[in-house]
Amino acid sequence: MKKSSGTKDYHFFEDVFDVVRQVPKGRVTTYGTIAAYLGTKLSARMVGWAMNASHSAKPKVPAQRVVNRNGMLTGKMHFASPTEMEEKLRKEGIEVKNDTVVNFKEKFWDPAIELSI
Repeated sequence: MKKSSGTKDYHFFEDVFDVVRQVPKGRVTTYGTIAAYLGTKLSARMVGWAMNASHSAKPKVPAQRVVNRNGMLTGKMHFASPTEMEEKLRKEGIEVKNDTVVNFKEKFWDPAIELSI
């Protein structure tokens, strides 16, 4: 992970953004999985804060690919519209029903397996 200058939270947010940018289209990961990958297993909520702040990041961060541990679109209220997160996932071939990713286990992407630290 590249490190940026700034506060500790800024470093963490940038690290989160780096991981999320590597989630392939058509796959999803979770707040907790990202936190664990970054060595801060108990910081899933802080990953959520990073996703809330990601909408203005450059390059873009595909925040729609981060869901809760059950595959639910818990971050959808932080998008421009209540349906934007689901719409973006559907465009990537991810089926969503009742605000939850269908076949979540099949769509799940784990950076600890897919990326080398």
